[in-house]
Amino acid sequence: MGQPDLVLRSRRVVVGTTARPAVVVVEAGKIASVREHDDAPAGASVEDVGDLVIMPGIVDTHVHVNEPGRTEWEGFETATKAAAAGGVTTIVDMPLNSIPPTTTLAGLKAKAEAAAGKCTVDYAFWGGVVPDNLRELLPMREAGVVGFKCFLVPSGVPEFAHVTGEDVQSAMRTLAHLGATLLVHAEMPGPIDHAPRSGDGNRYSTFLWSRPRASENDAVAMMIRLCRQTACRVHVVHLSSADSLKSICDAKKEGLPITVETCPHYLTLFAEEVPDGAAQFKCCPPVRESENRELLWSGLQDGVIDMVVSDHSPSPATMKQGDFLSAWGGISSVQLSLPLVWTQGRGRGVSLPLLCTWMCARPAALAGLEGRKGVIAPGCDADLVVFDSDAEWRVVPEKLFHRHAVSPYAGRTLRGQVKATFVRGRCVWDGNGFPAGPIGQRL
Repeated sequence: MGQPDLVLRSRRVVVGTTARPAVVVVEAGKIASVREHDDAPAGASVEDVGDLVIMPGIVDTHVHVNEPGRTEWEGFETATKAAAAGGVTTIVDMPLNSIPPTTTLAGLKAKAEAAAGKCTVDYAFWGGVVPDNLRELLPMREAGVVGFKCFLVPSGVPEFAHVTGEDVQSAMRTLAHLGATLLVHAEMPGPIDHAPRSGDGNRYSTFLWSRPRASENDAVAMMIRLCRQTACRVHVVHLSSADSLKSICDAKKEGLPITVETCPHYLTLFAEEVPDGAAQFKCCPPVRESENRELLWSGLQDGVIDMVVSDHSPSPATMKQGDFLSAWGGISSVQLSLPLVWTQGRGRGVSLPLLCTWMCARPAALAGLEGRKGVIAPGCDADLVVFDSDAEWRVVPEKLFHRHAVSPYAGRTLRGQVKATFVRGRCVWDGNGFPAGPIGQRL
């Protein structure tokens, strides 16, 4: 038997529910074995990282790459470099903001062609559900999309229209037959349409009042009802209203196939600290009050919220200027998700294995990648991150790799730094650059 391609050793390797001393042996891009700390293969070259953490690569199932069509907002090269530098080894690209959107088989083919040969990490695609595209769902599913996404309110771009309750129900019946999950931007238009829009647009409170919690709460309630009626798997994206936690908890106790994500910005930021005129903090649904943030943390730790993903939603810097009502709603955070969540979580008693459950294993399962991505176990892809959980560092936007250096986290001190990232056993981030180049494969 030949020598392994890579052998990593640490006193803290995240394996299942523990972080323990171990050696990870990689052969042909897969994890061949996880051995005791003093049981490296004879004659193998061992990379010993001491007390640094070896953890599974992050699986980020909510990334807007925007290529083709809006590559000036973001692109596969820049987005996946940022991902690699942040310990993300797999992204799943959202079906909107690119032109064409991924709502037809032709749109999916255009997306796949745009991504080929440009990605530093592995990638997959969500398809989109929009009015009048039911006939496209099966062809897209057969061509490899891992699930489908819809909006219940205007998406912000004209080519990805939102759907009505009747549209959603029809789509869910089709997707249940296909065994596919429906991801839902859970805001309903009614409460937003009736919300106050007067006031100073430079004040964050004006924007916050314009996207009330009732919009999310009503949407979640509708999706629970339709999940019960159709048996379609439902995934609520970027939950920001903690008011919905009880109804979600009850739905899970009922046995309904529903999962929920939240995002680093909802777990880190809070409305009371957002400065006037700071549109870099704008996202939809909005960052809410500090007490709401703490309730989201409780929901996450209690298992009502299943996972944390970035909702990386970039745009040119010019679109993040102006008042809160007119600026683009999106935060670029694919490179910062891991340290953001760890910074907040460690002070709340979160362990590294639990963090990996939220950011690696469960997103992998959502995308149908369970058993391949998201855990350190024999037979899985050797997607690994060397993580200094104690390092403190300051966010400098110009050192982020996504296309536009705009961030609400500018100047913030974070805990936890990615020292190296491996995709299928090859080093794609070494702390300074991207030695393997664009080796990412479509999943």
